[in-house]
Amino acid sequence: MARMQINRFLDSLQTVSTAIEACADEVLHAGARIVEARMRSNLQQAIGQGQHPSRPTGQLLSTLGITSVKVNSGGDHNIKVGFAENRTDGRSNAHIANVLEHGRSNQPAHPFLAPTRSQTRAPATKQALAARISQVQP
Repeated sequence: MARMQINRFLDSLQTVSTAIEACADEVLHAGARIVEARMRSNLQQAIGQGQHPSRPTGQLLSTLGITSVKVNSGGDHNIKVGFAENRTDGRSNAHIANVLEHGRSNQPAHPFLAPTRSQTRAPATKQALAARISQVQP
């Protein structure tokens, strides 16, 4: 009898684990969509801004996206909004984004990451919670 109850308990734990995986994916994607839309908007405003003419190629904007949900060794679910690598000219998109965000000695900074973080923290959290609540309701 005890063996049967333990097996049922283990089966129910497996079912809950599968449900959490599916729930985490949907909730994280809901929040990431908010962040990605705002980051795209802020990046479009930052590119080509300034006194001197620029030569935007559109590569940085076109590589902006959301990764799939990954689980780290601690069991935490993570999703990232960022840039795919590399550009057609061989340079890193991370380097180009860093120069755009912080500037150089001969180029002023045009921040788009920091404003995105401050503008989306509350809306992304609310959207993720709303996605979770809609899953729980019958």
